[in-house]
Amino acid sequence: MKSGFVGIIGRPNVGKSTLINNIVGKKVAITSSKPQTTRNIIQGIYNENKTQIIFVDTPGIHKPINKLGKVLNKQAYYSIDDTDIILFIVDAFEGLGKGDIYILDKLKDIDKPVILVINKIDKITHEEILKRISDYKDLYDFDEIVPVSAITKSNIDDLITTIKKYLPDNVKYYGEDSITNKSIDFLMSEIVREKIFKFTEEEIPHSVTCITDSVEVGKNSYNIRISIVVDRDSLKKIIIGKQGEMIKRIGIESRKELEQLLGRSVYLELFVKTVKKWREKEKYLNEFGFNEFKK
Repeated sequence: MKSGFVGIIGRPNVGKSTLINNIVGKKVAITSSKPQTTRNIIQGIYNENKTQIIFVDTPGIHKPINKLGKVLNKQAYYSIDDTDIILFIVDAFEGLGKGDIYILDKLKDIDKPVILVINKIDKITHEEILKRISDYKDLYDFDEIVPVSAITKSNIDDLITTIKKYLPDNVKYYGEDSITNKSIDFLMSEIVREKIFKFTEEEIPHSVTCITDSVEVGKNSYNIRISIVVDRDSLKKIIIGKQGEMIKRIGIESRKELEQLLGRSVYLELFVKTVKKWREKEKYLNEFGFNEFKK
């Protein structure tokens, strides 16, 4: 039995969540074209024969502008310190950026394998891939470099094979049927947050979070209440929409995915409320699950 914890780090919007979902084979982290979609440390569990890899998906490392941003960075740095292997994910299409250099500086003193994963290779030519490899190789002595496309699953098997070489443990941490460490309540609230991002496009910044208030289990269905929390009344109006059309659309699409997740019919109630400056208040950061890391 070989096992280990693999921290996935990188700038916002480089495809970390898409990669972990496609490796695990199930949706354990929401995705969006907007950066900073991932807010919490999420573990995706890959099981294969006598191998178990626990992937730790983290928020994108960025320059924080509020207390929430600082907490998110702490979560990402936690995965650097408390995992066995680091996957540093970069965007092949965007190329080397200041954010990548900032993260590499954070990695310079760590004593564990670091694998560079060049994602989104489906968007560039073979010659450009070689150029990206050269650009990053000159900045850091990576243990391995693996080009992939998370969206098309290209080279994902090669990445798994590469990771296996560095797994340090011989312990099965989770059952063979486990795919994540997150609760079902968390997954349900994240589905709603993903639909908000999908339908509101650029109108809603990342000052929205979702909390599962209650789940009532019936004979053949679930009754679920989820709160959508924003920090300004103007955002509340956008999410509700004219004559409630937007919140209805969010609810319909969320319910469809919740029924797929739960395997039975769902009655979903959504409530939108304003909590001013919640991203600056530790009380709400704790209540909404963004607990500070003391490391």
